[in-house]
Amino acid sequence: MAGPPKKSFPLRLDPALYAALERAAAADFRSVNAQVEVLLREALARRGIKLTPAEPPRRGRPPKEQDNA
Repeated sequence: MAGPPKKSFPLRLDPALYAALERAAAADFRSVNAQVEVLLREALARRGIKLTPAEPPRRGRPPKEQDNA
């Protein structure tokens, strides 16, 4: 049930900035990684840069296949 592949890269942050990200992520019930992605998307939207919407992860069981034999 893996979603689309994501690009990974190393990111070095000031410890105080990372601590602030952790607090913001915890307040929104997100991981720090997800919080950074949300903040980046919001910043790009404010600049008028449009992205294709992220495909939401599929949740739950896959539908049962019906046998028409």
